[in-house]
Amino acid sequence: MDRLAFLHDSVFSAVERSFDGLVPLLARFVFAATLLVYFWSSALTKLGDGITGILIPSTGAYAQIFPKQMEAVVYDVSQLGVFHWAVVVAGTWAEFILPLLIVIGLFTRLAALGMIGFVVVQSLTDLYGHGGIAHPETLGAWFDKVPDSVILDQRAFWMLILITLVVKGAGALSLDRMLSRQFFGHAAAA
Repeated sequence: MDRLAFLHDSVFSAVERSFDGLVPLLARFVFAATLLVYFWSSALTKLGDGITGILIPSTGAYAQIFPKQMEAVVYDVSQLGVFHWAVVVAGTWAEFILPLLIVIGLFTRLAALGMIGFVVVQSLTDLYGHGGIAHPETLGAWFDKVPDSVILDQRAFWMLILITLVVKGAGALSLDRMLSRQFFGHAAAA
């Protein structure tokens, strides 16, 4: 039995060492394949008209991020303050910038941490701001036979990908790795 355990540990230790940079690379690929266009499409709906749209968000942006406040002011953005504007603009920019940083592997750990915060706020807004908490199929439940509830099930997988990137870095084929070699002379996990 000891030989079997030794063989197992030897083989899988070698596999782990050999493919250490592959797991975060695959996490970035899955993020790009499943969430990049989702977040960018969402961000596009928040832009206002013309080139100033990056600083003057659409009314829909405020309604997405502050649904109850917008309802209270009858969807008149002018009644909201600078705080609301700053949150909407920062959230819109985050939806463009953070996914891009993850996909290209630049400042990956910080970008993934930012996305974790973003997804938490997004989920809370969906549940409490938009009333998803009142719909059991939206919230979902873990350890049930239904694997596709929007909040608990799907976003748990999103979090797993993002936590992997925070812990492991960008992996192979990333700007983090390239910059680490350039500036520090080694291939530190970034």
